[in-house]
Amino acid sequence: MLDHYITQRLSLDSVSAHHLDFIFELVNTPEWVRFIGNRNVTDKQEARYYIQKIIDNPHIFYWVVSLKEDQVPLGIVTFIKREYFEHFDLGFAFLKRFTGKGYAYEAAKTILGQALEDPKHSRILATTLEDNHHSIALLKKLNFGFEKKIHEEDEELLMYAIDKPGQ
Repeated sequence: MLDHYITQRLSLDSVSAHHLDFIFELVNTPEWVRFIGNRNVTDKQEARYYIQKIIDNPHIFYWVVSLKEDQVPLGIVTFIKREYFEHFDLGFAFLKRFTGKGYAYEAAKTILGQALEDPKHSRILATTLEDNHHSIALLKKLNFGFEKKIHEEDEELLMYAIDKPGQ
């Protein structure tokens, strides 16, 4: 996976210390805490550690999604190899004020397309809570299909998957 992608309206860049303020804001939004979980990032120093843990883990990729024209950060797209899954997991989270404009679809489609072109990835997973209707709608728009309910870390999640064409 590359560190940088450009779409029609967006710029996607690997997370770095440069994104400290944005990551601090995002992980503390009510939507993040409700649907992703509290990461206990209560100050900027903890945000710095959170970012560094992501950077240091070769199985975690975070891209900060920004408007191409002014580089205002909108959200993130993630690609993570979790210990309890056979395949990588695609994720996304956007600040509420930037939802409903197609940005998440545009960014997630870019990362998904790149992943599915890579011979190492024949299948991509995605999980969400059952009441996260916006994420479910986006996964369906990206052509993910519902697979099953799973229990991870004391939560019931819906697992979706998409296979590389021809698999």
